Amino acid sequence: MHAAETATQERAKGSGPDWQPLQPQTLVDRAIEAIIAGAAAGLILPGDRIVEVDLARKLGVSRVPVREALRLLESQGVVVSEPYKGIRLRPVTNERIADLIEARIALEASATARAVAAGRNRGRHLDELRGAVAEMELMAARGSAYGVAVADTNFHRALCRLGGNSVTFDLWETLAPQCTIIFGLATFGKPMAGVVEEHVDLLAAFEAGDIAVIARTLDEHITVMNHAMDYEAIVAQRRQERDAS
Repeated sequence: MHAAETATQERAKGSGPDWQPLQPQTLVDRAIEAIIAGAAAGLILPGDRIVEVDLARKLGVSRVPVREALRLLESQGVVVSEPYKGIRLRPVTNERIADLIEARIALEASATARAVAAGRNRGRHLDELRGAVAEMELMAARGSAYGVAVADTNFHRALCRLGGNSVTFDLWETLAPQCTIIFGLATFGKPMAGVVEEHVDLLAAFEAGDIAVIARTLDEHITVMNHAMDYEAIVAQRRQERDAS
């Protein structure tokens, strides 16, 4: 019997590869989420040193999942490790924000244009975007900086997914953790209700389907609004308030 025939029979008997059940969220996943949540809420500020043993104690876990979480976050650019200085949350400078803005505009403008061309800017395609806006409104009402930041990230993630370009989406996804932190910090510089309103306007423009209007609204939301904020000043103010308390 040929090897191919044998392999086929084995698969037919159920001995071949099969779908694996999803695993519950691991401690590493939870540690990553906790670190990003802490950064978005201002508990950890850009430039702060992160000490494994201290963080593990605060999270109620061993150092092992914390160490792995920090390793993964370093690969995503969320934390940086420097000789003799240890691990720190990546500093946020206005120059760094400008670089993130430039990258986001390129990715999201491309994604929204492709989505409109494919007719994915109306009907059920908008469900995820509408859900993100509804969640943002709820989190804003609760005064949750992290909640608003996560919903904000989910909105822009959905926009990029609708573009249908897996490379664009994957590139955007590498920026997502850093964006969540920035979105959280932004809530300390402007009212959360204003953040929600910007997304309501962007959703309306996207649904209307005029590429020029979408591009202009996207630029207003990402570029103009962010350049109008001094993130370095926001971080300094938050650090001063935290140290005083």
